[in-house]
Amino acid sequence: MTLRERISSEEVNALPLRAYSGKIILIDKEEDVEEAVLEIEKHSIVGFDTESKPSFQKGEFHHVSLLQFAIPGKVYLFRINIIGLTERIRSLFENPHVIKLGVALHDDIIDLKKLGKFSPKGFRDIHSLIKKHGVVNTGLRKLAAMILGFRISKSQQTSNWENPVLNRSQQVYAATDAWVCLKIYEKLNEFGITD
Repeated sequence: MTLRERISSEEVNALPLRAYSGKIILIDKEEDVEEAVLEIEKHSIVGFDTESKPSFQKGEFHHVSLLQFAIPGKVYLFRINIIGLTERIRSLFENPHVIKLGVALHDDIIDLKKLGKFSPKGFRDIHSLIKKHGVVNTGLRKLAAMILGFRISKSQQTSNWENPVLNRSQQVYAATDAWVCLKIYEKLNEFGITD
């Protein structure tokens, strides 16, 4: 597989739209965290992403509201604006045996550390896998288009992730972002581009 260096927005928009269609498990009670983390820890590679309520004014900041972990056949959504960044979640962040794969993880980690102390281990940015192949486009939408051949929606990106109830569109959007990270890794792995 030869990775393209870039893709235009027009090319992305011409691709078929896909979204995650598997099982989504919403975790909004602290007592449900342990079982979810135990299942995630059975996997050596998981897709990872976060969502935060958007800021529309200069100087406005919102903490991370949602954590997404994708494993084969399932995506967990942790509503940390409700349950907090629990000790058990932080232990997953510190687990070097579970590779948490995402895009622009540096910023996610900085934001997560504002919610609780942890020493991040096992986080791997997709950029680190592909930059030596000359890839210029780095956003998740363009990476999905170049590597997987479909486009993902960004329509829910600026929705309120602190809503009392996350609607189905928000849940699918959030799950898709983590799932796509896992799918990109699987595709790169097929072609030996994951070392």
